[in-house]
Amino acid sequence: MSRKILLDKINVPGIKTYEVYRKEGGYASVEKAMKSMTPDEVVEEVKKSGLRGRGGAGFPAGMKWSFIDKKSGKPRHLVCNADESEPGTFKDRYLMEFIPHLLIEGMITSSFALGANLSYIYIRGEYMWVYKILERAIAEAKAAGWLGKNILGTGYDLELYVHCGAGAYICGEETALIESLEGKRGNPRIKPPFPAVSGLWANPTVVNNVETIASVPWIVNNSGDEYATIGIGRSTGTKLISASGHVKNPGVYEIELGLSVYEFMNSDEYLGGMSSDRPLKALVPGGSSVPILPADLIYKTANGEDRLMTYESLSDGGFATGSMLGSGGFIVYNDTSCIVRNTWNFSRFYHHESCGQCTPCREGTGWLEKVLWRIENGQGREEDIDLLWSIQSKIEGNTICPLGDAASWPVAAAIRHFRDEFEYHVRFPEKIKNRNHFVEEPFAQVKHLVTKQTV
Repeated sequence: MSRKILLDKINVPGIKTYEVYRKEGGYASVEKAMKSMTPDEVVEEVKKSGLRGRGGAGFPAGMKWSFIDKKSGKPRHLVCNADESEPGTFKDRYLMEFIPHLLIEGMITSSFALGANLSYIYIRGEYMWVYKILERAIAEAKAAGWLGKNILGTGYDLELYVHCGAGAYICGEETALIESLEGKRGNPRIKPPFPAVSGLWANPTVVNNVETIASVPWIVNNSGDEYATIGIGRSTGTKLISASGHVKNPGVYEIELGLSVYEFMNSDEYLGGMSSDRPLKALVPGGSSVPILPADLIYKTANGEDRLMTYESLSDGGFATGSMLGSGGFIVYNDTSCIVRNTWNFSRFYHHESCGQCTPCREGTGWLEKVLWRIENGQGREEDIDLLWSIQSKIEGNTICPLGDAASWPVAAAIRHFRDEFEYHVRFPEKIKNRNHFVEEPFAQVKHLVTKQTV
């Protein structure tokens, strides 16, 4: 059974409340950090832990903290990115909803380490009930003396607020989030300068994901070296996975990094195998923005090695034969799934959520959606598949923020691994106009028609 450091107390009755959380050892990291450690020592423990950002990019958290400008004399800020909007990802919501004080404790300990006296949790606009849960948790923590002036008599002051967004996916990008927090339209900024130098109100700022910050209390309590013993290689610690799709046991799981994809997919402790025992067709391992993997590249890498739930193994082979761990949005597809429809659905989302600042993304996402809609609705042309490839290649790497890449990667991977399915849509429009075409007749059963016509 995997070791749990985030969800180990999730089922304790009343763990949402301060009294129960405190009784279970909550806020011990704040006491330890403020009474027996310096801020730099806390940062050093996080660096030693190897903790990587859990929002998707996987950048080492301790290194990010060490970049914050301490020489300017300006106020410093910590901002928690709780704008969880990636399709297929819901693990941060789970953490905030059921054990909110873990995040509050992490925010206090991390703010102390960074020398921040004013910090924020920026939460997704659609998470209003979670917003209220966090507000209540902050009020409880403040009443107990963990927030406010002269915390624990150390002379350290901290105010913490929850700020609710308005439902824009783009605000998950750290500089767009900062713009929104300042009351502006959530457009990403050009970097440099990076937020660690000029962030919120031009002050040094660190932006971290919910799961990243929630991991800090355990690291402070048990040491960075101990955390580094969990996991494998550069993928240390545990990871929350949001599992959905055609599996028997969907939900949020905390796994030790290094677990094999096969065990995670098929063990009764985790997903329990495919629902209805239908064949596995594809997997999106890290949220909608990462490349989709076909069945033959899910359990094994192209080199024949076991595919592991790590940053390195899931990206093995690059985008030609790999994907990314990303935000941990683990979406499983069986043989009745239509990859073209799924790709169109993702493209529709990215077109809708583009801020419009960069021409390649503003125009390109619309073109992708339009061409994919045409193919999915039986109006596709042979040249449309190459047109899609051309469009996505001109978006990738040509935008201020990663949303352009996020829009192009799913399309590129779908064509790379499932081109014959696109060709089937183009060549047999009368079949795919039936909205349940692959439910009644999975693609594996009609794939020979594409091969036959190509020959």
